[in-house]
Amino acid sequence: MSVTPVADATPCRDAGIAILPDEHPLPMPEQSLRTGRLQVPRQGTAPRNILLRRLYVFGATALMTAAATWMMARVLANGGINVLEACLLVLFVLLFAWIALSFVGSLAGLQALLRGRRKLGIDPAAPLPVLGTRTALLMPTYNEDPRRMMAGLQAIYESVAATGQLDHFDFFVLSDTTREATGRAEEQVFARLIEATGGAGRLFYRRRASNVGRKAGNIADWVRRFGGDYPQMLILDADSLMTGEVIVRLVSAMESHPTVGLIQSLPAVVNGRTAFARMQQFGGRVYGPVMAYGVAWWHGAESNYWGHNAVIRTRAFAEEAGLPELPGRKPFGGHVLSHDFVEAALIRRGGWACHMVPYLQGSYEEGPPTLTDLLIRDRRWCQGNLQHSKVVGARGLHWISRVHMLIGIGHYFTAPMWAMLMLIGVAIPLVRGGIDLAQELHLQLSPGHYWRGLDQDGVIWVFVVTMAVLLAPKAMGYVAMLTVRGERVGCGGALRALLSVLLETLLAALMAPVVMYVQSRGVAEVLAGKDSGWDAQQRDDGSVSWAELLRRYGGLSVFGLLVGAMAYAVSPPLAAWMAPVVIGMALAVPVVALTSSRGWGDWLRRHRLLSIPEESAPPPVLLRAAELRAAAMREPLPD
Repeated sequence: MSVTPVADATPCRDAGIAILPDEHPLPMPEQSLRTGRLQVPRQGTAPRNILLRRLYVFGATALMTAAATWMMARVLANGGINVLEACLLVLFVLLFAWIALSFVGSLAGLQALLRGRRKLGIDPAAPLPVLGTRTALLMPTYNEDPRRMMAGLQAIYESVAATGQLDHFDFFVLSDTTREATGRAEEQVFARLIEATGGAGRLFYRRRASNVGRKAGNIADWVRRFGGDYPQMLILDADSLMTGEVIVRLVSAMESHPTVGLIQSLPAVVNGRTAFARMQQFGGRVYGPVMAYGVAWWHGAESNYWGHNAVIRTRAFAEEAGLPELPGRKPFGGHVLSHDFVEAALIRRGGWACHMVPYLQGSYEEGPPTLTDLLIRDRRWCQGNLQHSKVVGARGLHWISRVHMLIGIGHYFTAPMWAMLMLIGVAIPLVRGGIDLAQELHLQLSPGHYWRGLDQDGVIWVFVVTMAVLLAPKAMGYVAMLTVRGERVGCGGALRALLSVLLETLLAALMAPVVMYVQSRGVAEVLAGKDSGWDAQQRDDGSVSWAELLRRYGGLSVFGLLVGAMAYAVSPPLAAWMAPVVIGMALAVPVVALTSSRGWGDWLRRHRLLSIPEESAPPPVLLRAAELRAAAMREPLPD
C-alpha cells in the first residue's frame, strides 16, 4: 500500500495536510425510508427460543402493569374517578410499564449473567484467534485536544501490536475539527504519533474541509473513499480505549459469522475523577452488566448500536446504512443526529444480524465529569431521539428495531410525565376538598392523608410495589457483583459496595429533579423547534465555577425554595409530601457543585467508595493511556 501525503487536497474533501492510503472506493447509496423490505425475517445467529424470550419480556411487563393498574384503579375508584384522576391513572400506567420493562429485562439479565451465557463463539478464556482479514480502526474527532486523544490511540495501537497481529489493522483519525488552530495542532501531534510508534503506512489522518452530516457523514465519507480495502471497521470515540485482545476477538467473530453485520461491545466507564464521574462509572459497572445482559438476551440478532466500541462489516454498512436527510426543518428535519440507532435498524433491514456481547471485558470509555456536561450532551441526544419519530415508521424495519427507537423516544417523555404525575397527585386533594387557598392559608392539608383516606392499604401497596420495581435492578446488579470475587474486591468489598449503592442512589435521587426539569425543558425546546447545535465534549476537567452554577441552576434552586415555602404556608404536611422533589431543586447548586468536585472524588477514591475493579487492578491499556496522556498534557499544544 502506498501512502499519499496530501496538502490542500481535493476541494471539499481534505483540509490541511492529510496522510492517507490509496483510495479503494466502496459505493454507499442513500437509503429510502419510504421503500424497502426486511430481507431476512429470522437470522441464523438468533437464539432458537428468541420468540419465547420476547414473549416473556413483553408479556411479563404487560401482566405487571395490569396488576399495578388494577391496584391504582381501586384506590382512585373510591368516590368515582374524575378527570384529574383519570389523567393520573393514564400517566401511572405508562410510567409503571416503563419501569416494569426495566425490571423484567434486568431479571432476565441476572439469570443470563449467572449462567455465563456466551454469543457468537466468543470465549474470553479461549486462546486468541488468528485473523485472516484486514480491519480499519476509525477514530472520529471534533475539536478535541489532540494530545489527549492521540495518546489514547497510541495505547490502543500498542495493545493491538502486543497481540502479534498488528499487520491486520490500520488506524485512521477522521477529523471534523472546525477550529483552524486545533486542526494544525492535530497534524503536528499526529506526526509525533507516527514517530513514536513507527506506524508509518499504518496510521492515517485527514481533516474534512466540510463536516456535513457530522460524525455519520464523517464515517460515510471514509467508507466511500477507502472502505473497499477493509472487510471490517471498528468505530471508536475520541475517549474510547480497547484492548488488543478484545479487538482481535470481535474481528474474529465477524470473520466466523458471514451473516453478522455488527457486533457491539459493552464499554465500561473509567477514569472518573469527580464524584459525579465516579457515580457514573460505579453505576455502569455494578448495574450496567445486568441490564446489558438482559437486553442482549432478548434483542438476539436485532441488537442496538451505541455508535462506538463496535465492529461493523464494511460492506453491510455501505450497502444499507447510507442515511438520508429527514424532510422538514430542524430540529426534526435535516441530518440524523442519533444516527447509530438508525444505522443498526437499516443494517438489520438489509439482512444482516446485529449482536451485543456484554461479557467481553476490555472495552472502555470515559463519562462526562459533571452533571452539567452530561445534560449538555443529553440535550443533543434528546433531539436525536425525538427525531426518530420520523424514522420509526420506515418501511421494512424489524419490529425490534422499531422498539429500540420507541424506547429512545419514550425515555425523554418520562421526565415531563413524572412531573405531571406529581403535580396531579398534589392537585387532586385540593380539587376534591374544594379548598379556597385565598382564604385558608394555614390548612392541615396532607396529600398523603388524603390518599390513605381513600384506601390506606391500597395506597401503601401501590407505593411499595412501585419503589420495589424501580430499585430492583440496582439490587440485582449488586447481587450479581457479589458472585464474582474479582468484581466484589474491585468494588471495595461487599460492605463498601453496599454503601456505594446507597450513596449513589441518594445522590441520584437528589439530582433527579434537576434532570427531570432539564429533560422536560429539552423536550419542550425540541417541540418548539429549537436546534441543539454541535459542541465539543468535555472530557476530564470537572471544575465548574460558582458563576456558571448560579447561572444554570440558581433559578431552579430559588424556585424550589419558593415552592417549599408556599407549600409549608398552606400546610406543613403538604410540604413534607413534596419534600423529595423540593429538596432536590432547592439544593441543585450545592449538589452539582459537590459532585463536580475532584476533591470529594479523591476522598471517595481514598476510602474505596464508588470504586471499580479498574482502579485497584487497572489493565495495561488503561495504565499506558494514563502514562501517555500525562506526558502529552505536559507539553504545550502546538501552534
